[in-house]
Amino acid sequence: MEYPVRVIAHIETDFEDKFGVPRQSSLVESLCGRIVFEPEYRVAEAFRGLEQFDRIWLIWQFSKAMREGWSPTVRPPRLGGNERVGVFATRSPFRPNSIGLSCVKLERIGQDRSLGPVLWVRGADLVNGTPIYDIKPYLPYADSFPDARGSFGEAHKDDVLSVEIPEALLQRIPDEKRQALRDVLAHDPRPAYQSDPERVYGMRFAGFEVKFRVCGHVLTVTDLLAE
Repeated sequence: MEYPVRVIAHIETDFEDKFGVPRQSSLVESLCGRIVFEPEYRVAEAFRGLEQFDRIWLIWQFSKAMREGWSPTVRPPRLGGNERVGVFATRSPFRPNSIGLSCVKLERIGQDRSLGPVLWVRGADLVNGTPIYDIKPYLPYADSFPDARGSFGEAHKDDVLSVEIPEALLQRIPDEKRQALRDVLAHDPRPAYQSDPERVYGMRFAGFEVKFRVCGHVLTVTDLLAE
């Protein structure tokens, strides 16, 4: 039996591609996003009381990673891209159902004349245009278990790079996007198994193609090209 699932909204973010998106939600809270609802769900009463919560859960679709069929094992980048583990022991997008789960900060609830209620959030790890199936409030007393084991996902959680952006390049980025760009780069967008210090990587962010190299623990932006 099939059960219908409806798309209730789409999120607008600065990422047009998967490359560069933070590996988990709330890692980069300087990232801003906007959730715009489908016409059927632009009902003010549906959001009554939501402003009393600091964080919300987003249930969404891995729309950029859709595949036919599924595999019982996957190769997480955090394990070097070679070791296989069970798909249910990972947050890989390649699953029996391409469903994602993210916890984000609810910045504010706006009211747009043509779009109705709009949610402004921080810390989303979603590509621009990602379909959202549902939204639920985050409950600290029930949803937080800081002492729980995190397996291989914990191995590099505190690793950050030093980011160097020449001032002439930094000036090309709008003021309100600069900190978010630095924070995204500091969490090293590269796959964990790539470490060539001479390779120039490219990442699309906020309407720019960001070119960078990584040598040791230093990431240097080499160019910023407006798209």
